[in-house]
Amino acid sequence: MIGKLFGFNGGVKPRTHKDDSAREPIARAPMPARLIVPLRHNTRAIARPIVEIGQHVLKGERIGGAEGVLGTACHAPTSGTVVEIAEHTMPHPSGLPTLCVYIEPDGEDRWTELKPLDYASCGCGDRQAVLDFLRDSGIVGMGGAAFPSHIKVGTKRVAHTLVLNGAECEPWITSDDRLMRERADSILRGAHILSELLGAQRILVGIEDNKPEAIAAMREAAASLPNAEVVVVPTLYPAGGEKQLIRVLTGIEIPHGKLGTEFGVQCFNVGTAEAVHRAFDLGEPLLSRVVTLTGNVERPRNWEVLIGTPIEDLLELAGPRDDTDRYILGGPMMGFAAPDLSVPVVKGTNCVIAGSQALFPYPPPEQPCIRCGACAEVCPADLQPFELYWYARSKNFGKAQEYHLFDCIECGCCAYVCPSNIPLVDYYRFAKSEIWAREREHDAADAARERFEFRNYRQEREKAEKAARLAAKAAETKAKLAAKGDAEAEPAKPDDDPKKALIAAALARAKAQKESVAPKNTDELPPEVQAEIAEIDERRKPLTSEEGARQPVAEPSAEEAGEAAAHARDEDTKKALITAAIERAQEQKAEQAERERDDK
Repeated sequence: MIGKLFGFNGGVKPRTHKDDSAREPIARAPMPARLIVPLRHNTRAIARPIVEIGQHVLKGERIGGAEGVLGTACHAPTSGTVVEIAEHTMPHPSGLPTLCVYIEPDGEDRWTELKPLDYASCGCGDRQAVLDFLRDSGIVGMGGAAFPSHIKVGTKRVAHTLVLNGAECEPWITSDDRLMRERADSILRGAHILSELLGAQRILVGIEDNKPEAIAAMREAAASLPNAEVVVVPTLYPAGGEKQLIRVLTGIEIPHGKLGTEFGVQCFNVGTAEAVHRAFDLGEPLLSRVVTLTGNVERPRNWEVLIGTPIEDLLELAGPRDDTDRYILGGPMMGFAAPDLSVPVVKGTNCVIAGSQALFPYPPPEQPCIRCGACAEVCPADLQPFELYWYARSKNFGKAQEYHLFDCIECGCCAYVCPSNIPLVDYYRFAKSEIWAREREHDAADAARERFEFRNYRQEREKAEKAARLAAKAAETKAKLAAKGDAEAEPAKPDDDPKKALIAAALARAKAQKESVAPKNTDELPPEVQAEIAEIDERRKPLTSEEGARQPVAEPSAEEAGEAAAHARDEDTKKALITAAIERAQEQKAEQAERERDDK
């Protein structure tokens, strides 16, 4: 039993406007003519399409497979036909498109085969199977952030306390209030499953004191769990923030840049706990959620809406008044204007508010900051919003990070009290998006540099390997020549180029082959060469006959000198022919030997 509640710095108390939409029980919204199921639940959790156009799907059948570490699966909210897989505007402040699966319902609402999971039978050895089941069931945080639940459950640290967030502190929203009133048993059953998976010894359910019916229902359901306790907390925005609620219930203050899991505390929304129960006990993936339709409407109420239902199909249920001029997705403090009425309901959509000038007048023009410090007084994260504003506006993002920009929970308290009407949260969101964009560019540049450096390394490695192979071949050739006793083969120096060594070895082999194949007499010469040599010998015959040799030596005449010169030229020609023929034969032998060596 908790005997003391703690507080947190800052916070504001705006008017709640919750009574109108919380009066009636949750109703089931009618089936739309077409469902647009996004494959991206938030800026990080994405899925890939695993169905094709024209394919018939059943209710609960997977249509998107988890992509990446933060990815979770997507399922068909009803049975029907996949008519298109294309981009559609996402319910996000950026208004950017995301890939969606368009399903045309067949009206039968037929379920696929459901497979519940007994987490207790899996044991500690197969914990990954439990995490995969959560991921494939598409369970994410239902409080608005849509953070994948299998990541929070899969933490390596053991949580001693499970905090169930039923505060629902933002004005106008009553979806969690009605859920706790009507499905308290399912919520506590899901909380029990989560506590078993986390190893938590106690369950603390935090509910603001402006929800007496929900408090009574949850206390009655918690009576069956000895380790569960429902704690009433004062109504103060943003008491529903994770760090703020942990601080109020446990007294643990989570420092900047840290998470509750590092201090043995894990926090889940009551809607997430109910979805966990339906997944493990019934085998149902996350296909729908409770959405509050309120604001400038005739019939404010909470509706059970299928994921992928266009917002424009829900407006007829609430009956917007004629002076409605805009629609807000989420609450007035942290919500944003709907970029398009055709955007679908996603797992993080908890409220649609019809706005008008009477309810939400447009703010006056922005005035210069007077550094009054009011924003710092109400900041629940203990930041200095005015400093963050100056650095975000001047695009000095480094200094903004030094002032813990990413610890800002974007609750809007600073903008709510700012006398200069400065939209401070918009500046913080801009700075965060710019930092993320620059980090993506930096990561892409790093990846490109790594690819370039690896390419250069690979080329150098291949060059070194080739040089080593050439050197090995040259050394092998040198060893063979040395074994044959080739004294004329010039040994390759250790630091010579391997290519030069191979060329020298080839020349040495050619020379050796030339000497080994050189003909010993003219009978080994080609026939045409032998014919030319015979003709030369015939012309020389008169001078080499025996009779001419016995004649007395006399002074040669001019005619005889001319004939002698001619015979000398014939002798030179004969030698040249023999030399050329020998060289051609040697070259042919060397070329043949080189080709045979290359083939080997």
